[in-house]
Amino acid sequence: MKTSKEMQACIDECLRCYQMCLGTAMTHCLEMGGEHVEPPHFRLMMACSEMCRTAAHFMLLNSPHHAHVCEECAEICAECAKDCERVGGMDDCVRACTRCAESCRAMAG
Repeated sequence: MKTSKEMQACIDECLRCYQMCLGTAMTHCLEMGGEHVEPPHFRLMMACSEMCRTAAHFMLLNSPHHAHVCEECAEICAECAKDCERVGGMDDCVRACTRCAESCRAMAG
């Protein structure tokens, strides 16, 4: 297992990304409409927020399963960052997802 300092940093990134994706989807995306609320994009943002919350939870549990949960979280975050960039006007979300993906990749490795 990684050191508690590394794990705490990843937990923090996951919780920030969870908050950013959920908050952005429920405010910015719903208010903007159009591409922001198309089902594939909106579902991806919901999946990303939930996966980040789940990854943080597994690390807080100190579960040995956190490594593969973090691996999946990194994959979803990377996909979400790319899609938020495609839609546009979501730079904060792109940054949060990118940072979380990097942190989760390190925890999974």
